[in-house]
Order: sequence, then structure tokens, then C-alpha cells
Amino acid sequence: MDYLYAPWRSGYHLSKQGGCVFCDISARAENDRQNHVLYRDESCFIVMNLYPYIAGHFMIVPSAHVSSLEELDAEVWRHIASLAQKGVGLLKNCLKAPGVNMGMNLGRAGGAGIEEHIHLHLLPRWIGDTNFITTIGEARVFGYDFEEIYLRLLNEANGCFND
Repeated sequence: MDYLYAPWRSGYHLSKQGGCVFCDISARAENDRQNHVLYRDESCFIVMNLYPYIAGHFMIVPSAHVSSLEELDAEVWRHIASLAQKGVGLLKNCLKAPGVNMGMNLGRAGGAGIEEHIHLHLLPRWIGDTNFITTIGEARVFGYDFEEIYLRLLNEANGCFND
């Protein structure tokens, strides 16, 4: 049997020790820049994925600690959907992404990396942006610096989500 290793994910797994990372971000608005938060309001926040699958990958997260979609307040779910519509526009306009993947991994069996706090992923996509380097080369290739992407999105986020 062959084993494939993904050492770039070790930081993610080590960061999960102790407490809910999303609750920590939700409770500390003063750390928004450090945590790469793009937007926040009374019921949700939008944060860059620190371990992205593609440059520009961010998540919409309810502020309340909820582990299942069925428990989420219906009004908050509608608000997440509204933010997702605007987020798709942000990725298309700011990053010139011709496509976007959106999704939620619910529960461990559903592939959730942070199963205790639901969140919606938005990933910009471009024609030909997939390859096997992640699987065979133990690396990810990004065309942009993470911080540069964050600042570009942050610069546009207020106009996008506050209208």
C-alpha cells in the first residue's frame, strides 16, 4: 500500500487543539486583521481560509456556535445565503474568477475539518486551475501571495457586503 502525506496541513491540525477557532474569531473583532476577517456583522463573519485549496478561498461563518445546519436560525441561514451571493460577485469582480465553488461539509463523515461550527466555503475557480501537484508533489501552487489576496479582497469587501 502506498501512503500519501500532506505535510502542509500539519499547521491546520495543530491549530485545532483547544477551543473553537471560529468562536475565538467571532469574539475578538479587535483581531480581525490578524485573523484575516473580510467582513463581520451581528450574526456572521467572513474569514479567509488559512489553509486554502485555492488562492482567494474564504468562508462565511455564523457567529453563534452551531454544529448542525438544522440547528441554525432560519434568519441567519437566509443572511448567509445573501452574503454568499455577494461573495460570489466579489470573487468574480475582484479576482476575475470565471467560476466559483460553494459548499458546506457537514459533520465528520461529510468531510468537515471544523465539524463543531458550521461554515460555508467559497472558492474562486479558473479554467485549468487543477493539477496533481498537491497529490504527487506534496505542495500547493498559488499564483498570488496569501496576504496580497486578502488585502485585495478586503479593499473591495466593504463596498460589496455593506450595500
